Amino acid sequence: MSYDTIARIAEKHNARILFDESIARYTSFNIGGSCDAVVMPNSADCIRELVSECRAEDIKYYVFGKCTNVLISDNGLRGVVILIGGDCSDIRREGDCLICDAGASLSKICTAAKTASLSGLEFAYGIPGSAGGALYMNAGAFGGEMKDVVKYCDYLDSDGTVKRMDNADMQLSYRHSAFTGTDKIILSVCFELHPGDSNEISEKMNGIMCKRREKQPLEYPSAGSTFKRPEGHFAAKLIEDSGLKGYTVGGAQVSEKHSGFVINRGGASAEDIKKIVNDIKDKVYKDSGVMLECEMLIVE
Repeated sequence: MSYDTIARIAEKHNARILFDESIARYTSFNIGGSCDAVVMPNSADCIRELVSECRAEDIKYYVFGKCTNVLISDNGLRGVVILIGGDCSDIRREGDCLICDAGASLSKICTAAKTASLSGLEFAYGIPGSAGGALYMNAGAFGGEMKDVVKYCDYLDSDGTVKRMDNADMQLSYRHSAFTGTDKIILSVCFELHPGDSNEISEKMNGIMCKRREKQPLEYPSAGSTFKRPEGHFAAKLIEDSGLKGYTVGGAQVSEKHSGFVINRGGASAEDIKKIVNDIKDKVYKDSGVMLECEMLIVE
């Protein structure tokens, strides 16, 4: 398939485009095969034109943020991969709000909030995702969630128009939003915060990061928590109770530090990760009757 028109759109916007590019280097798992075309858009207009062309020409396309909650096939992906990341990550302040491009990392946004003496986002410090991805799945940690701080977002609808959605219409629940499983694409997110003391904000952020380093295997590539929290249970405890802590397949392992994380200890393939995930689900269900559900997205 020819991607000449996609290349012309990227060139028009001075956006980066790479062909036959391994996706592994862009994922937090460091896993994934070669993709036909990878584009890093640098504006909402660039995203809109790329998606419009793909839809018009029936070109398969995928839209990702920082790829921190995704497992991509060892065979890569056919079609166009649109990575909304650092080239689309502007942040601006309006009163007590931070309006952030979808590709802005949560760490960058949290640091901007601290600098502006705006509180409310401390819980998100260290979550390895972007504004768009975090809203897409209503990411949360340490008692906070995106639903607590998002005021509105701008998004590209399935008809190709840019629209705005307020918090009340986002259907934000545990690891779910109105965008989950749809072809709507988040372009920017407005976080509504409140004035605070920058030193106190910094202390909270540092404390949260210390807890992350203490409890989570941040020294290894992973996609974060592998499974959603089952009602009335903790996934990590169920996995550990089933004797799977440290369980290894190829280069993949159930973390010995935190059983809720499947990590890439070195050279793991997507098939290694999938085998561990399926083995965990089978063993936990056999032992406890609880069927675990993946939090990360598996794309093949």
